[in-house]
Amino acid sequence: MRRRGVVDMATEGDVELELETETSGPERPPEKPRKHDSGAADLERVTDYAEEKEIQSSNLETAMSVIGDRRSREQKAKQEREKELAKVTIKKEDLELIMTEMEISRAAAERSLREHMGNVVEALIALTN
Repeated sequence: MRRRGVVDMATEGDVELELETETSGPERPPEKPRKHDSGAADLERVTDYAEEKEIQSSNLETAMSVIGDRRSREQKAKQEREKELAKVTIKKEDLELIMTEMEISRAAAERSLREHMGNVVEALIALTN
């Protein structure tokens, strides 16, 4: 037996479920998805992709060894540069001049002089620029 406006949906055990439908009035258009819902779906797709990607241990070990090698080469080059700078002789008067005129520490003045092979003029120009 069917009644107008009532639709039989499903039967679970002995309970009969019914859903009433509106027969009068205009039908509502289906709701549009909200803007923030679509953004959440996009975000979900991005995170799903990242979760599916696996990192292989051999690739990780290779990358770590490359980084370690690069760091050791840079450190070795820096030590060699420091040895070269230590060999440069500088005059005490030049060091005092740069310290007083530029108002910098002794270490900074000495470093600048050594980098410019003891040339006071080049060291001062570099410090003013």
